[in-house]
Amino acid sequence: MSLNLTEKKEVVAEVSAQVANAQSIILAEYRGIGVANMTKLRAEAREAGVFLRVLKNTLVRRAVEGTPFAALADDMVGPLVYGISTDPVAAAKVLNNFAKSNDQFKLVAGAMPNERLDAAGVQALASTLSRDELLSKLAGMLNEIPTKFARAVAAVRDEKEKQAA
Repeated sequence: MSLNLTEKKEVVAEVSAQVANAQSIILAEYRGIGVANMTKLRAEAREAGVFLRVLKNTLVRRAVEGTPFAALADDMVGPLVYGISTDPVAAAKVLNNFAKSNDQFKLVAGAMPNERLDAAGVQALASTLSRDELLSKLAGMLNEIPTKFARAVAAVRDEKEKQAA
């Protein structure tokens, strides 16, 4: 079903709004994937806060024109699903995990602001820790420091009590 001019402008405006806040855009070819699997992918993306849509490539090219993601325009060929995320790692993780369990789903390319990634780059990005994972690690480390300090002080105190007795 083709879109009229007004609907096309609305799609470009919606995608442009997503791209304006994006930290990453991932492109994947979905040829041969069934509806049930695509529904599962959409649910995973929604859970991770990823904007996931099948869009006309020409409309997305217009949306990314003049943005830090303009380098992706050359990769926008064929039936693609677009994952756009404000978390630099979330879209890559969702699409890469889905690609692992579906042989027909192929990562094509991706981009972070002013940096184009090939399929291997997207996989490498997916293997890095997300913002939430990094924050939880930092919180754990910050919690460890006072605990270790308290243990060291207690050990020194116990040693001094042992020497005094």
